[in-house]
Amino acid sequence: MGIVAEFKEFAMKGNVIDMAVGVVIGGAFGKIVTSLVNDIVMPLVGLITGGTDIKDLKYVIRTADPTANPPIPETAVSYGAFLSTCLDFFLIALSIFLVIKAMNTVRRYAEEQAARLPFGKKEAAASPADAEKK
Repeated sequence: MGIVAEFKEFAMKGNVIDMAVGVVIGGAFGKIVTSLVNDIVMPLVGLITGGTDIKDLKYVIRTADPTANPPIPETAVSYGAFLSTCLDFFLIALSIFLVIKAMNTVRRYAEEQAARLPFGKKEAAASPADAEKK
């Protein structure tokens, strides 16, 4: 089997395609959360802190000196941008945790329903909504 055929077999497996879809959706979801943090949460935090934009918070180590030859740029630790990125990460992790928790709850419910069925029956309720219909 040649390397091209082997790669094609690998790439066409369902789990690789599912992973690719997950990466694309995850990237889009990350953009949504970043927008939530940058455009909604941080302005509210800035309002609470007296109009300070959190992203602009920094500790200046050395001030700029434009009159020096050559001009000396400012040296600063931008901890506000770091805090914003940490908040991004926290919200993405929390969202993923809640989605996985919900999926596990539904799966556990379906398994419990399947275990309650009399021996030999093949159908099982897939979700609480399906169980209510029966």
